[in-house]
Amino acid sequence: MSDAPSTTTASKPRRILVSSALPYINGAIHLGHIVEAIQTDIWVRFQRQCGNECYYVCADDTHGTATLLRSQREGIAPEEIIRSTSEEHQRDYKGFGVEFDIFYTTHSEENRELVEGIYEKLVAGNHVHWKSVRQFFDPEKEIFLADRFIKGTCPKCKSEDQNGDSCDNCGGTYSPADLINPRSALSGATPVERESDHLFVKLSDFEETLREWVSPDRLQPEVVNKLNEWFSEGLRDWDVSRDAPYFGFEIPGTGEGSESEQGTKYFYVWVDAPVGYLAAFTKLCNETEGLEFDDFLKPGSDTEMYHFIGKDILYFHCLFWPALLHAGGFRLPTSVPVHGFLTVDGTKMSKSRGTFVQASTFLQYLPAEPLRYYFAAKFGSGLGDIDLNLQDFVQRVNSDLVGKVVNIASRCAGFLHRLHDGQLATELHQPELFDTASSAADHIAELFEQREYNRAVRRIMSIADEANRYIDEQQPWQLAKDETKAAEVQAVCTTGINLFRLLMIYLKPILPNLVVDAEEFLGTGSLSWADAATPLLGTNINKYTALMTRLDLKAVDAVIEASKADQAAAAAPVLAPPAGIELEDEITIDQFTPVDLRVARIEQANHVEGAGKLLQLHLDLGEEKRQVFAGIKAAYAPEDLVDTLVVLVANLAPRKMRFGVSEGMVLASGEGADVKLVRPQAGSVPGDRVR
Repeated sequence: MSDAPSTTTASKPRRILVSSALPYINGAIHLGHIVEAIQTDIWVRFQRQCGNECYYVCADDTHGTATLLRSQREGIAPEEIIRSTSEEHQRDYKGFGVEFDIFYTTHSEENRELVEGIYEKLVAGNHVHWKSVRQFFDPEKEIFLADRFIKGTCPKCKSEDQNGDSCDNCGGTYSPADLINPRSALSGATPVERESDHLFVKLSDFEETLREWVSPDRLQPEVVNKLNEWFSEGLRDWDVSRDAPYFGFEIPGTGEGSESEQGTKYFYVWVDAPVGYLAAFTKLCNETEGLEFDDFLKPGSDTEMYHFIGKDILYFHCLFWPALLHAGGFRLPTSVPVHGFLTVDGTKMSKSRGTFVQASTFLQYLPAEPLRYYFAAKFGSGLGDIDLNLQDFVQRVNSDLVGKVVNIASRCAGFLHRLHDGQLATELHQPELFDTASSAADHIAELFEQREYNRAVRRIMSIADEANRYIDEQQPWQLAKDETKAAEVQAVCTTGINLFRLLMIYLKPILPNLVVDAEEFLGTGSLSWADAATPLLGTNINKYTALMTRLDLKAVDAVIEASKADQAAAAAPVLAPPAGIELEDEITIDQFTPVDLRVARIEQANHVEGAGKLLQLHLDLGEEKRQVFAGIKAAYAPEDLVDTLVVLVANLAPRKMRFGVSEGMVLASGEGADVKLVRPQAGSVPGDRVR
């Protein structure tokens, strides 16, 4: 749903700016993130393959109370968290073939300048006012609670364990004060209400602009219907400030001397997060010769701008964000494509069942491109959820990609090399078969353009079926037995290879790495969409090597088990109770006595790739060796631990983790950078029992 020109009919290359939603800095990339990134990446790659100038920007969403609390808990600066997490996020996206032109951060000077500039224009236009509000406050943590740190029952559909500002189940938005049975996600305490002055943007000032922008020509019908509901309810003023302590950009003009004397306020993360799209593009423009920011962002520009998002952030991107753009003097989005959630085997992703899968865990056991294909086969242009049925995933990939698509090349290449030194014929055996498959290019392109990837995949696979049926009918293996039919074998196999080449052109946005290998096999160089119009004749192909191998369901099972281990690692025995948690239950001496505490010497300590808190310790207990994963990374460098004596809980049951098996637990006190290992008394040797 877009007012953009068709890719296949545009008279000149289109100029397009694309973003996908920003992942939050305080979490690992999981398959839910990957769904959106793959959907966006396919569309961007398709545009580029058609010759359009298309830029894909993204960034880490870095601000908020969660970042501040993590910084305090781990004893490291927020900037260090941003740096290390950004590296992990980019690694995981790259592992799934997602290719950004820039992956930046919302904690940047470019973003600060843009946010302050938009805010100044909002103030100048009299769109901002102070308002005293009653706000939830955690009496144990002594902090005002951001919406994401309040949990409770949705006031609209009564679903439990929903966030403080929106419901994942019904999509409703509301004030945290409307939650039923609210609780603090930080401490579990019942929050209390306190007065606080805040800055509000009068969203209703932009209603006319927003209503004009909300159109079925640019947004999906379901999105338009939902936005019209919100218009009917009346647009609420939007709270754009947060109280200290907070990690983010200070709001100019707040604090002493302002209308509110409560201290400096900070921009709410949902102000600077979407502006982060523009900040990332600013950075890209500054680093790219000839790329001008205003060409894409000035009102009336003939360029295009798309934001791919999930349905849970619809309100922010289709009401708040266009209002901010309009206030700041920027153009509005061409479209905001919205997708549904990822489910696994028909249900919401579950940590306990191991279906809440981190991207890095998946890539340890399975290649990325089969999942890109499976998701593409599920993607439509609507807001329906995308289900990853694990058994169907394996069967479909093995059937479609291995059994049909790459099988065409393997069935034809050998005969061409054995009988004709790899040379293709100068004419096709059945040119009408190629013409039919080639003429599908415009229809498939339009399906990609409209994000109807599932329909595009069905059409592409129908061509694969026709190609395999043709080869079965012609039986080149039988023809090759007759030396007089060598030319016919060459023509038949040339036809098969050309049908395979068409499939590679059509699948290139979905399977970029496989197609790179296929381009090497075909000797064609990079395949463009326009190449579908003409066959490849009279040239030489290289020898065929397997382009894809069958998936094993055991590998999928391993992903699930490893994901369970990931969650076990997250909930691994803690060296000290987390802040705010007290050990209240009494135990008897009889319960404590069976705990076997032993002296151990650290022989070797290593960082654990992909684990933010853990170190891998190799321990000597005198008569045996142990491996233990300990959450002490914030306090100790591995090289400083070698030959250190520690106290080990030696009879703790081994725990299987994603990184290996942890065979015990070393004792320590404190948390984060303040963790201190418990040391045995002087003169102890490995293996001694500690009493």
